[in-house]
Amino acid sequence: MRRPLLTLAAALGAALLAAAPAPLRAAEEAIALPNTRFSFEGLFGTFDRASAQRGLQVYMEVCANCHSLRQLYYRNLTALGLSDAEVRAIAATVQVQDGPNDEGQMFERPGRPSDRFRSPFPNEKAARAANNGALPPDLSVIVKAREGGADYIYALLTGYSDPPPGVEVMQGMHYNRYFPGHQIAMAPPLNAGQVSFHDGTQATVEQMARDVTTFLAWAAEPELEERRALGVKIVLFLTVLGGLVYAVKRKIWADVH
Repeated sequence: MRRPLLTLAAALGAALLAAAPAPLRAAEEAIALPNTRFSFEGLFGTFDRASAQRGLQVYMEVCANCHSLRQLYYRNLTALGLSDAEVRAIAATVQVQDGPNDEGQMFERPGRPSDRFRSPFPNEKAARAANNGALPPDLSVIVKAREGGADYIYALLTGYSDPPPGVEVMQGMHYNRYFPGHQIAMAPPLNAGQVSFHDGTQATVEQMARDVTTFLAWAAEPELEERRALGVKIVLFLTVLGGLVYAVKRKIWADVH
């Protein structure tokens, strides 16, 4: 009796899959991401500081309206090549809550380098209320948290388009060819010319997406370059040590053979 039951269950499952709506089937399809070839990829890769600084600008002018960056302090930005004065100026552009004061009241003050990046919402419920029930994720480690890493973030930011013929997008959703299921609640965040880069770089969607992805990759692993440099030194040390050990072994056992 088990075989007919298993056959029936398999047939029923196939029928349900065939009858499933297009978004469900699309979510199960493998999505090929573009190979963006960032400068920080590979064993000897390093962060493009100019790109990361432009990405910081994109984050602060566009992404920070909805997404937090809770794991990062403003003082960390000196690692991107910014001066102490520049970091103080960036931190001072936001108001952060502090206190209590001598009267026991909370108050707002300009940000300081020692502050964490300010969250755009005071709590999760406020974030959901402002985004039709959707919770914008924190971007501190988003590059490491998503399968595909930096390539996926770049693809997501540049993957918005009109849906193909026959594909119906649900109300409040947007078509994105790289998002699982191809329907995402976040509206296209980037538009050409949306940011005026301080270095004069043309702000195309692709350029802004590359730059902010570079910045977020650095934010997720600011110690990446130091760790790789240390790894290379360790490998070289072990290589030299291995050679010395082999030479000593040959010297000691030379008379025996």
